[in-house]
Amino acid sequence: MKVASRSKGKLGLAALALLQVLLSCDANSNGTVKPVASEEPTEGIEPLPIELSFVRMTEDDLILKLPGETLEDNRWTRLYEDELGIRIRYEWVSKGDLYDQKLGGALASGAIPDVVKVNAEQLRTLHNEGLIQELTEVYDQYASPFTKTILNQEGSAPFQRATIDGKLMAIPATGSSIEGAKYIWIRKDWLDRLELDPPRTMNDLLEISKAFTERDPDGNGRDDTYGIALTRSLLAPLMGISGLLAGYEAYPTMWLEDEDGQLVYGGIQPQMREALLVLQRLYKDGQIDPEFGFKNSVQEEKLIADGKIGLFYGEQWGSFLAQASRSKDPESDWQAYPIVSATSEPVRVPLPLGTYQYLAVRKDYPHPEALIKLLNLHLEKNWGETAEYEKYYSTPQPVWKLSPVTPYPALKNLEAFRQLEQFRSTGDRSVLKAEAKAIQKYIEIYEAGKENRDAGWGWKKTYGPDGAFSILEQYIRNDQLLYERFLGPQTSTMIEKQSVLYNLQIETYANIILGRPIEEFDRFVQDWNSLGGERMTREVNEWLRQSNAP
Repeated sequence: MKVASRSKGKLGLAALALLQVLLSCDANSNGTVKPVASEEPTEGIEPLPIELSFVRMTEDDLILKLPGETLEDNRWTRLYEDELGIRIRYEWVSKGDLYDQKLGGALASGAIPDVVKVNAEQLRTLHNEGLIQELTEVYDQYASPFTKTILNQEGSAPFQRATIDGKLMAIPATGSSIEGAKYIWIRKDWLDRLELDPPRTMNDLLEISKAFTERDPDGNGRDDTYGIALTRSLLAPLMGISGLLAGYEAYPTMWLEDEDGQLVYGGIQPQMREALLVLQRLYKDGQIDPEFGFKNSVQEEKLIADGKIGLFYGEQWGSFLAQASRSKDPESDWQAYPIVSATSEPVRVPLPLGTYQYLAVRKDYPHPEALIKLLNLHLEKNWGETAEYEKYYSTPQPVWKLSPVTPYPALKNLEAFRQLEQFRSTGDRSVLKAEAKAIQKYIEIYEAGKENRDAGWGWKKTYGPDGAFSILEQYIRNDQLLYERFLGPQTSTMIEKQSVLYNLQIETYANIILGRPIEEFDRFVQDWNSLGGERMTREVNEWLRQSNAP
């Protein structure tokens, strides 16, 4: 319900309250008056806003592009206060790794905000310490039917993982598994210049990487280019190794079903050993930036912007990373291609479960329903019947990030692409809903060829007729999508050991790529099992047995 505008109520709260008392009096038989109790809130008096505190990671570049808006005073915070009477406050904000450190300290001390976004391990810890409250009834009562439909697009797994001892202890920040599909983003102008065909096999891809490194694809006469982009975040959604590994049937973070019907962890399987050796050779041959192990995505992106890298693996939004090269070279052109296989079998595209964070509410916070109301309104204003997509989601700046909660439909981008395809085949613009309509506008900006045409370049490379989503449709038609097999709640050993085992895994992979003996992988497998992996595997298979029980 919309609260009264803050511009109203010029008499002030105290004066309005007194006036209400006088108006609600009646005369007794002696001509005196007595107050009549009112069961309803005083009409016309604006209720004080409910305050809801968060902590968050900052993105200074976003604020710089949106003059007049700050993290605490922007279109989203004003909407939440005007429509819901909820005032957003941040106890602190911080950047990157420092944010993670501060959050860890806050969780350890119990000094958490009213709502805090955590991973599964942190959620279990907060529950065990009695610092958060159950949300089962709150969610059932306050979540709109639209919200429940959207948050269930990923199935029951996200809510299972937010449930502890039968109680919903957080609202899953549901992601999208299908958005995790990988593509190969390649400098098509370099392919054309070197007279190379797009890759159909892993051997093709490796030859392209070699040519981009050794055959002067930028034509400047210097040995200053690399084949493949990579960062220290080896499994990142952009410039990571997951797409390449899939070509060797290696899936580093997924639980897979083996030929005996048992679940096994992909990160320790023999196929991973072979794929790491390939990456080691690429690094040794100079096809990978020698400083990748020290660089984050922003630092490695600079090489792309400078025209020094010819390809990377990444998700559908990789077009916007690739676009950086066009600031210095407007003729640079990138294209998404399907990931390729090193075997005779069609490549399987891994889709780990997209949900890994959860919104928990502090134990003593008196208005847990406030969180659910934020989720309802955020979804409604972006994808509901009253959506204002170009005001609250993309301007085309990603203004959705200004909101402290950012739920979204898991299938929204694929659905937008399908609407665009229908429009392209029929010419009927009415089939375009809010998001697809905005995307088509950006594409038309690019196609018009005017000075600001690059505002639509990335959109066309992702949503155009031969963009990334056209490849996703190919993956779907060919039954190439490989979904996570373990969908149960985090096991006790996962909560206790998973982060340690994951860090050991990434460290081992990086060391091997940098040149350490491949036998380190074998030692890692032994250590992974002995440090909790073997026990975790038993727990996962116990879940499988129970879930398959009649």
